[in-house]
Amino acid sequence: MGDMKWYVLRTAGSKEKKAAEYLEKEIERFKLQDQVAQVLVPVKREIVTKNGKRKVVERLLYPGYVLIQATLSPELEFIIRNDVPGMSGFLTEKRTNGSLTERVPVPIRDEEAQNILGNQDYNAESPAETEVNFEIGESVKITDGPFSGFSGTVEAIEEDRSKLKVIVVIFGRKTLLELSFTQVTKE
Repeated sequence: MGDMKWYVLRTAGSKEKKAAEYLEKEIERFKLQDQVAQVLVPVKREIVTKNGKRKVVERLLYPGYVLIQATLSPELEFIIRNDVPGMSGFLTEKRTNGSLTERVPVPIRDEEAQNILGNQDYNAESPAETEVNFEIGESVKITDGPFSGFSGTVEAIEEDRSKLKVIVVIFGRKTLLELSFTQVTKE
């Protein structure tokens, strides 16, 4: 199996997952599984609230890049550089050998790889973070619950609980309501 190192591969924008899938298929097709431990697109899970609906989305930690743990052979390097659509090759450095200058793939340091893998493991196991798109003082419309149809002003945001405190005028009096992010939309 040799000494496997982590390499960074460049991809076309928003083609990271497709390029990684295609690379895995090519590795399988050419029977190079013994040279590749894993192909990784580092992502972070977040909860986004849009139009009153909560949705878990994956955001790329490193847009435009895919990681591969491999023992590089000329065949594997050729496949990555030439056969995978959306992939433009490795992060490289110039090396001069006599009068010949070439670009050589450079592995990332083990500490960097462990940091990325640690973040990836943490993101996979941790609950998704909620992206807050509300601000204090902003006008919102209640879309769900007994006060549906009322409008109010955001008084406080509790990100950890995915709740808003909203001031609503009911029968001429200001009333403080605690609502979840999914119960309101921006006006």
